[in-house]
Amino acid sequence: MKLPVVAYGMPVLRKKGKAIDKDYPGLQKLIDDMFETMYASEGVGLAAPQIDKSIRLFVVDAEPFGNLEGVSEQEKERLKGKRVFINAKILEETGKEWNFTEGCLSIPGINEDVKRKEKITIEYYDRDFNKHTEEIDGLLARVIQHEYDHIEGILFTDRLSPIKKRLLKRKLENISKGKVNVSYRMKFPKK
Repeated sequence: MKLPVVAYGMPVLRKKGKAIDKDYPGLQKLIDDMFETMYASEGVGLAAPQIDKSIRLFVVDAEPFGNLEGVSEQEKERLKGKRVFINAKILEETGKEWNFTEGCLSIPGINEDVKRKEKITIEYYDRDFNKHTEEIDGLLARVIQHEYDHIEGILFTDRLSPIKKRLLKRKLENISKGKVNVSYRMKFPKK
């Protein structure tokens, strides 16, 4: 089932998500619904806060990034596949910081360069509650960092310079007021 994506300005996007266990009600259906919502919205990642659930869960399928110019065959392979991250914790971020243009389903129409470290070490549980500790780099690391920020109550716009934030203020206000045109269902703050 396609779920509505919550818009910038919804309080849930600013809350740190709570850890869940394998008995979380309807977890497998929720994961399936999140993937369906993400694909229907043409995203490469979706975090539970974006569907109004303040829990530590996000899903990723970064395969579309494999179509970008200059992406190596090796990286294309790493980007393939549906991945589920439950109770994720980034243990380390290393390497040089690099800019990449990011967008967000909760902040439609705004795309800005964000600096992030090139490599992460992350600990998480998969959809079957198997624990993993993994080192990930490149575009996949970036997508994971973006989604991880969501479960920490951080938005990519928080990582922009104060000048950029001021320039985007009106656009962000319009999004929170529902003045946005998207092809997917959204949920906006109550007035």
